Amino acid sequence: MLGVWDYDPEELKKTEQGRILLLERMIDYGVSYKYGPKIKLAEVKKNWDKLRIEPDRRELLKLLIWGS
Repeated sequence: MLGVWDYDPEELKKTEQGRILLLERMIDYGVSYKYGPKIKLAEVKKNWDKLRIEPDRRELLKLLIWGS
């Protein structure tokens, strides 16, 4: 499971806003490498400006993804 306790992940996947919420939760709370899906770099890049994640985490991801 993706760590979405108050929503139905299958319903969220049907809308762009829901997919972004799932991506934010995956970034914020992590994913299980053994049981969960991996975070797709292309999805993070595509939705970068729409993601609401904490500033420190955003800066680290920015450094790791774009090197700046």
